[in-house]
Amino acid sequence: MKHKNRLVAALQQELVLRKKESEQNKIETIYFGGGTPSVLESTAIDAILDTIYTHYEVIDLPEITLEANPDDLTPEKIEALATTKINRLSIGVQSFFEEDLKLMNRAHNAAEAMKCISLSRKRFPNISIDLIYGIPGLTDDRWRENLRIALELEVPHISSYALTVEDDTALKSFIEKGIIDEVDDEQAQRQFNILLDVMQLHAYENYEFSNFGKAGYFSKNNTAYWTGKSYIGIGPSAHSFDGERRAWNINNNIHYMKAIEANTLPQEVEELSLVDRYNEYIMTGLRTIYGVSLNFVESKFGENFKVYLLKQSQSYLKDHLLYLDGDTLLVTRKGKFLSDGIASELFMLNLTT
Repeated sequence: MKHKNRLVAALQQELVLRKKESEQNKIETIYFGGGTPSVLESTAIDAILDTIYTHYEVIDLPEITLEANPDDLTPEKIEALATTKINRLSIGVQSFFEEDLKLMNRAHNAAEAMKCISLSRKRFPNISIDLIYGIPGLTDDRWRENLRIALELEVPHISSYALTVEDDTALKSFIEKGIIDEVDDEQAQRQFNILLDVMQLHAYENYEFSNFGKAGYFSKNNTAYWTGKSYIGIGPSAHSFDGERRAWNINNNIHYMKAIEANTLPQEVEELSLVDRYNEYIMTGLRTIYGVSLNFVESKFGENFKVYLLKQSQSYLKDHLLYLDGDTLLVTRKGKFLSDGIASELFMLNLTT
């Protein structure tokens, strides 16, 4: 990667520039994600982690995750990573079938995916893999086989997502030209329900809509995000959140590095209104096993928000898409696949509503 050393130095410098943002909180999780962090040498990873440990207060046993592609996780790479403080790998498998991987333009093949997981498990007991459902042409039987292979490999955490088609991609072009079938929402929902059944049968907890973990293997990073904790994002395009403000860095590597080298943070900041923060809490809460606390809504946002939330929820409670457990509003099994749409109907549009 061109400018790799310069970029690593910029990441370290941004960490130094922003150290005051975390003075009130200990660092509990560190996540190397976005792009391909697995192309970094172990020396670069060590340098970044050393900067964090020097300038921030870190808990004794933080969760330190690195995202990786199967084709990057050679035996040598796995051994090198094991010498660092990394203690969790998130591997972008997507599928264990060649036809699916080719359709999604993945660089690895199925054999590489299975081999890297087997090798990684020997050095990293805490592993997560990504799997995609709703892929055009993916039969229910092949989806079940994907899940069977993951279980056979004893992966303790699985993140699973419905295929989304991004603009300006080859997949979008092929669908528009009729070369590949369009994404089928009914297929995606059916395969999500298969996922729920298989994961429940094998004692995986669906602690967030797209995340399934064995006991003791929930992603602490994911949980922090979905429960509204503050986080600092370092690097080009990285997002940060402090509970009241959202910030994001410029997405151009060269401009990012030049700004950091001039001791300037290349970011935009958005102040979240009370309504914004309520809506975000509803969106994230309904996706998790922790749900939406009516008492929290009242204490954090005001009684009018609680009254509004209960009023908007009535039809979903009646249709058994939502249910109340004490003061906590949760989605039912029937409502899970619709949770984002339900959340949007519970949003406050303005304070006079």
